[in-house]
Amino acid sequence: MKIMVFLHGTSIMHSAGFGKTREERVKQVRRRRLSVLNYARYIPVGSVVNKLKNWVNQGAKIVYLSSHEKSKDVEKDKLVLNKYSFPKGEVLYRKNGETYKDVAEKVMPNILIEDDCESIGGKKEMTYTFIERGLKKKIKSIPVKEFGGIDHLPDSLEDLMKYKKSSS
Repeated sequence: MKIMVFLHGTSIMHSAGFGKTREERVKQVRRRRLSVLNYARYIPVGSVVNKLKNWVNQGAKIVYLSSHEKSKDVEKDKLVLNKYSFPKGEVLYRKNGETYKDVAEKVMPNILIEDDCESIGGKKEMTYTFIERGLKKKIKSIPVKEFGGIDHLPDSLEDLMKYKKSSS
């Protein structure tokens, strides 16, 4: 099982978001706080590292999707992932005019976990929105609230595949 998880806003966040509510974190991004652009100092959202390790221990392969388009910026993401002991996984990003959809369609994960892009425009900014209709049937989309983390998602891979977003 291959799980693609988005980095910025889903798995990692700006350091000034520590100890803040999800809503405050969204406001910080909208206001372009300095820490939002300091990618090398990003921190995990909630217990994302433990959740991902748990899925890896059950046989999942994790692939990370970065919002960056330059390898020098992706290197900062990799430093953060290493610093906080995220499970090993390829860090993919958009190159040469690619879109997020292009990257996701190349990988064809079983599950795509991404945030709802609240701070930058919502659904029209999400990866899954633009994936080809026929391919959408092969990828389970799990949208989460931006900066809300993935702690609430099931621990079991089997349950994750059956997961339906609740209305809460």
